[in-house]
Amino acid sequence: MLKEIFFIISISAIPFILFFISIYGSYKKVPVYETFIRGSKQGFGVGVRIIPYLIAMLVAVGMFRASGAIELISEYLSPFLSFIGMPAELIPLAIVRSLSGSGALGVLGEIAANNGGEAYVTKLAALMTGSSETTFYVLALYFGSVGVTKFRHALVAGILADIIGIFVSLMIGKIVFT
Repeated sequence: MLKEIFFIISISAIPFILFFISIYGSYKKVPVYETFIRGSKQGFGVGVRIIPYLIAMLVAVGMFRASGAIELISEYLSPFLSFIGMPAELIPLAIVRSLSGSGALGVLGEIAANNGGEAYVTKLAALMTGSSETTFYVLALYFGSVGVTKFRHALVAGILADIIGIFVSLMIGKIVFT
């Protein structure tokens, strides 16, 4: 029963929001279509401004993965992380997640393909993917596109949040999946 309710909510949420905004805008005498077009033009401008930062970040992530640095870091961190209960297969995910969301999903897909969808390590990988942020991607793309150059504190906070997210996902995984 609950599954059906969530299904109905999920398929009707966006049409309801669009309908509500249109009706409310008309009620407030806002030119809804013209306002939408103006916002679309601004959004397109933002998209054009962030393209160079997006390309630079994607190239950097690709070079990092291709260089073998992830494997080298994994090799050095493996003894410590296995001590705290983190399987070695998750180390590349923990590294890539803070760099690229799509890269992290690719690593998650590899883990699922190699271990199966019901494996403990796959479930931990899914938890880790949802428990951390693409810190370097956000800093490079969004901060760069608006001209923020002093992001030292945001970097420290983002990395700390990623580390905490990884540790909490490991703890929750142990509680829920074992």
